[in-house]
Amino acid sequence: MIYTLTANPSLDYIVRVENLEIGETNRAYETEIFAGGKGFNVSTILANLGHDSIASGFIAGFTGDELERLLAERSFQKHFIPCFGRTRINVKLKAKEETEINGTGIEIDDDQVNALFDVYKKIQDGDVLILSGSIPGCLNKDFYARILASQQGKDVLFVVDASGELLSNALPYHPFLVKPNQAEIEDLLGIKISNEDELIAAGRKLQEAGARNVLISRGAKGALLVGEDGAIYEAGCPQGRLVNSVGSGDSMVAGFVAGWLETHKLEDAFVQGIYCGSATAFCADLAKAEDIAALKASSPLMVNRTA
Repeated sequence: MIYTLTANPSLDYIVRVENLEIGETNRAYETEIFAGGKGFNVSTILANLGHDSIASGFIAGFTGDELERLLAERSFQKHFIPCFGRTRINVKLKAKEETEINGTGIEIDDDQVNALFDVYKKIQDGDVLILSGSIPGCLNKDFYARILASQQGKDVLFVVDASGELLSNALPYHPFLVKPNQAEIEDLLGIKISNEDELIAAGRKLQEAGARNVLISRGAKGALLVGEDGAIYEAGCPQGRLVNSVGSGDSMVAGFVAGWLETHKLEDAFVQGIYCGSATAFCADLAKAEDIAALKASSPLMVNRTA
């Protein structure tokens, strides 16, 4: 079984205006509300690829009720842990430029944390645990590390898609996959990367710290994988029109995991990750199976593999 965690979910309120005028009354020409949460996105893409998962997360209040309603029809199992307060609302203002205002996370007590750990007691050898995104401010930055520590002694694949201390504290537990972008690596290592050789060297440093495979998303430039087999895999993006980049990185993680589970080949997982991430970027919402299949058929990828 695959388990995903969204510790800090949200309702994403999308507001589109022609021109945003600060200090004035602005009228939207379109508004939408989506269920926000990186782990939920991962579970959605996994389901679209035919892989079941159990998605867990902390929810609270009427906004949590709405989040649960929006996720009800998605084809994965859910385990929500109710908390006090309200699930946060993230406002995304889309005009000539995009402005985001992210809400504060909910308050979580020890009983609710323990309820999550009880869920993960069911994880068995051969399962996958994917920890994605931020955590509420009330939790310590060792939260992901504590979860991974609780699984020691089991043969479980860990995936961590996080940044800063959340990621660095998890590295000693040897996650199978981490997926930073260049800016996140620079911030984590306190360096500035100016070329591809330096990017690869930075990926190697994350391996030295404990990561097995380092998948670096590069936006329009594609992606780069520093593999545990000693090889470097590089590929550009398929051709298409960028519609919405939200969820693209989560889709890449889901595609990589699905590809690995299906073939146990890093190159296949890498390619599947790129196709899933790109397909979502070319769609208004998360990519469906047919979107991913169509992109594969129309845009063959060339992977450069070097030892």
